[in-house]
Amino acid sequence: MKLSPFKLERFFARYEFNVQYVLCASDCETFTVREILALEPEAEARCLDLRLGYTESAGAPSLRQAIAGLYTTISPDEILVHSGAEEAIFAFMVATLKAGDHIIVHAPCYQSLAEVARGLGCQVSFWQADEKQGWALDPRDLQRLIRPYTRAVVINVPHNPTGYLMPREVFEEVHRITQKHGLILFSDEVYRELEYEPTRRLPAACDVNPNAVSLGVMSKAYGLPGLRIGWIATHRPDVLQAMAVVKDYLTICNSAPAEVLAEVALKHREILLERNRDILRQNLAHWTEFFQRHSDQFAWVPPQAGSVAFPRLLEGDVEEFCDALVMKTGVLLAPGSLFEDRGNHFRIGLGRRYVPEALELLESFLQVPKSLPTL
Repeated sequence: MKLSPFKLERFFARYEFNVQYVLCASDCETFTVREILALEPEAEARCLDLRLGYTESAGAPSLRQAIAGLYTTISPDEILVHSGAEEAIFAFMVATLKAGDHIIVHAPCYQSLAEVARGLGCQVSFWQADEKQGWALDPRDLQRLIRPYTRAVVINVPHNPTGYLMPREVFEEVHRITQKHGLILFSDEVYRELEYEPTRRLPAACDVNPNAVSLGVMSKAYGLPGLRIGWIATHRPDVLQAMAVVKDYLTICNSAPAEVLAEVALKHREILLERNRDILRQNLAHWTEFFQRHSDQFAWVPPQAGSVAFPRLLEGDVEEFCDALVMKTGVLLAPGSLFEDRGNHFRIGLGRRYVPEALELLESFLQVPKSLPTL
């Protein structure tokens, strides 16, 4: 197995901890350990008295119970906890795919959703979102992409990097198509519960499709990426078992303190979500005003859910623009090439409290006369 460099992660390795503002961050404002422990009176003592031995490979039973509460049909035994969503993506691909298989991936996409399959020798087709239609997906395109040796379809709902939220009728058609053809549906749902209109929240794929695998994580909606706790939920025992075998060659088990903190956070997740949704609403308003003021320089489709969006630079090269911006101001944007996009887009983040301050620097950068050097 040979994997290409992970463009986005190499990009963040270079910049993330060396710039003032990561204006393309995909996670929401984080919490401290103190804040999480304060959610529950016994939590601090529980952490301090915790024995730092190995944990159960599938995840602590109490944590799996808390995760199962996010779903309507999933039991704790149908949860497999991983060290972040990335490990779960890797384990799923290795466990279910082989050289010569074909998968279909919602695009643009987070690179590992396609790259791991490529590294395994699979053929990958992209189900391309249409910016002109608000980043919508056409189920007829999905149907046309299916081949006799297609094994899985990968979707991301809500979507990174565009902020698109699939309408219910499209979601149901995806399930109908994949079930008709006997395909596994891998549904990346790490931004679920960050819908701007809660009435539009879709059910988890695993709750409506016996062949679906839902991916969740503490990193995005809950603002706890440092815990490195992710999971998959599915009614497919064969997939669970195969992924457990792969996990034995990866982390084996999870961090005991991280599992306790994740469990506490999930039990009180509405408190975390309420704060993060409030930050998103405020920052969406700031970004909307910004793009209205600069409609001659940018085009964008406002996001419908999640903590990211994918505007387009109308003139100039977006990579040069992002490079100049970070060198001049310390404000980081992620060019679309990191998502295999060639449409001059860039990813922005809406989940951090410092967005208004970073936007002021971006605004000042745009006001520099073009005749002056930007580096």
